[in-house]
Amino acid sequence: MSETTTTDLYEVTMALSYLRERMTEPATFSCFVRQLPPDRGFLVCAGVESVLNYLSRYRVSLADARSFAEVLGRPLHALLPLVGTRFTGTVRAVPEGRVVLAGEPLLEVTAPLPQAQLVETCVLNLLNHQTAVASKCVRCVLAARGHAVVDFSLRRTHGTAAGLQAARLAALTGFAGTSNVAAARALNFPAVGTMAHSYVEAFENEEAAFTAFARCHPGPVTFLVDTYDTESGVAVAARVLRALDRADGSAVRLDSGDLKELAFRARAILDAAGLPRVRIVASGGLDEFAVHDLVASGAPIDIYAVGTRVGVSADAPFLDSAYKLVEYAGRPVMKLSSAKVTAPGRKQVFRRPGCADVIGLADEPAPAGSLPLLTTVMRHGMRSASSLPLDEAQRRLAAEVAQLPAAARKIRSPEPVRVTASEALMELTGRVRQRIEHEVFGTPA
Repeated sequence: MSETTTTDLYEVTMALSYLRERMTEPATFSCFVRQLPPDRGFLVCAGVESVLNYLSRYRVSLADARSFAEVLGRPLHALLPLVGTRFTGTVRAVPEGRVVLAGEPLLEVTAPLPQAQLVETCVLNLLNHQTAVASKCVRCVLAARGHAVVDFSLRRTHGTAAGLQAARLAALTGFAGTSNVAAARALNFPAVGTMAHSYVEAFENEEAAFTAFARCHPGPVTFLVDTYDTESGVAVAARVLRALDRADGSAVRLDSGDLKELAFRARAILDAAGLPRVRIVASGGLDEFAVHDLVASGAPIDIYAVGTRVGVSADAPFLDSAYKLVEYAGRPVMKLSSAKVTAPGRKQVFRRPGCADVIGLADEPAPAGSLPLLTTVMRHGMRSASSLPLDEAQRRLAAEVAQLPAAARKIRSPEPVRVTASEALMELTGRVRQRIEHEVFGTPA
């Protein structure tokens, strides 16, 4: 399936009309999240790298035009004006892995109008999914309060590509490893894993299963201990680890039941067996809310394995995002629809300490004590800036999250950080609104 035809139909019909009307002057579209989902005090910008890769490859081929013609029920010659279209524009974006807030542009695309319109669907898709998952991941790290968190999401993400993205975002936000082998190899990220209940069931008993697994795999091992009875499984695991002298770095994994109570019991069994360095891994439907509660309870859990609910951002699986035209042919434009008003003009986010951000116009000076957040990452359809190495982006994100107000970092009922608009942006918004109301409704200019 062509990346180019992976789009909404109206992008094609609008672009074709623009070409017919010779409306090919530069247009700027701004991509932003209108409001944060419940239980989010901030977001983490992610997906920019994927967007840049997509835009750098964008081409409309003859085969793409034929596909468009078929779904529109029109002759091929009607779609030929699109053939050869590639992205030749400029992109200004928030760097991957920075904190972002409601109303702030994650990126702005400036390109000839048909080009900027055609790429809308995929740009939104790539930013939406990855920003939602990255924001969920970083909250797991916050909830764990220094305990290791690992990614077990691949088997239930919405497609394997989404699983690869989730593992990358886990690395970006401070996870300790992933079960995803392809992602671990591609990202130089630790691969982690244990065994399934089926493995234990295939043997005559747990002792035979654990012994065989340890003999096959040198070094630390992790035994899944709740196939039959968790406490007896921990006792068997302790016996095997002692017999094989494999305690250092090894672990037992709890995957069901009352994880708090079972963790205390498992810790007591392991300590009584002289295995204080054997760690406890918890898994099974965990997300930041469950991790927060377990950590707060004092449960002796060393590693939290999060999967399904994090890989799909289950409690907030989408963002109220938009990709809106803010300028065409040098003319600032805006939308006045009820509850969906947009601000006109190309913009900049000026970051102040604590992410007390100001949204202003792209060409206005930065307010005192602030730094511009959006940077130019693509010119003439080619990347103009290299991406930050993943480990450096992770350190920058951790430092930025730490600077947020404590209320915004809360796991339950956080208080989102509010942004303000610059005087220049408010003045432009007023003038454009007045012009539109005069032109559309005949109100006095």
